Amino acid sequence: MVEPPCPGLRPDGNGCRLTVHVVPQARRTAADGWHDGALRVRLAAPPVDGKANEALIAWLAGELQLPRRAVQLQRGAAARHKQLRLDAPWPDVAAWLRRVAPWPSSP
Repeated sequence: MVEPPCPGLRPDGNGCRLTVHVVPQARRTAADGWHDGALRVRLAAPPVDGKANEALIAWLAGELQLPRRAVQLQRGAAARHKQLRLDAPWPDVAAWLRRVAPWPSSP
């Protein structure tokens, strides 16, 4: 039986899509649980001139040990709620998410 993707993560061809809720200008960059079905990420970057988007992409690529080109912003360039395309299998991303931001099990 295949485990369903976690909140905010869904398979997409050979990769997956991850929905994130960004909180810019934090003390440090880190995952911080879940918000409205999306991974909440606190970024130590200001939301000006695309710096927060670049910081998010670089952080995700580093966390998932992917080349930067494997993380692409699909939606939400000017919004806090963003969708990213990851060139990584969703089971690998789901395993990473379970480590950094576990979600509650369904009853």
